[in-house]
Amino acid sequence: MVSQPPSPLSQHEIEEKIDEIVENPDEVFEQSGLFGQAVTKIAPLFAIGFLLAMAILIFEIFMRHVFNSPTLWGHETTTALAAAGFIFGGLYCASRNRHIRVVIIYDIAGPKLRKSLDIVISLICAISSGFFAWAAWLMVKRAAFTPAGDIHLETTGSAFNAPYPGLLKIFMLIVLIALTIQFIILSINYLRGPSGAVNRISTDV
Repeated sequence: MVSQPPSPLSQHEIEEKIDEIVENPDEVFEQSGLFGQAVTKIAPLFAIGFLLAMAILIFEIFMRHVFNSPTLWGHETTTALAAAGFIFGGLYCASRNRHIRVVIIYDIAGPKLRKSLDIVISLICAISSGFFAWAAWLMVKRAAFTPAGDIHLETTGSAFNAPYPGLLKIFMLIVLIALTIQFIILSINYLRGPSGAVNRISTDV
């Protein structure tokens, strides 16, 4: 007997699932394991970073247009905070299974094929993330060390001259390593788990 592919969610079902996620923000995608739970726990720090960036921007506008005394650090600091948040966002979406995807083939596949797709896609993402981590390490070697081997972080080159570029490149390397680990965990858990993934809702396109 040929199994029928599952029917796509109706608009009402999608809205109910969204409401469920909003009401239970601490729900963690099971396949991401303890590693994904740890990523979810530290995520609020980066949300606070965006709020802090907004506060600095408001302060900068006030100082510039009211006192005609703009800061040297405001623009660069908000840019660095936002960049750190966006870098972490990729890892967070992978751990929560909330990234945008195209599911034309996935939606018409049966449970067994879906499980195979989950495993293969996660492995491909792990390999890709590993290559990107290696590329990030090559950047870090130039951004964090002098030719003589001494530690010296790359700076912005402005009047403030903060070491934000070097710090962000190091942070990107850490996140890419973590992303590689997360995709490996996903691959293993998909392989061990039942056919078909769970929690695939409104982020699917």
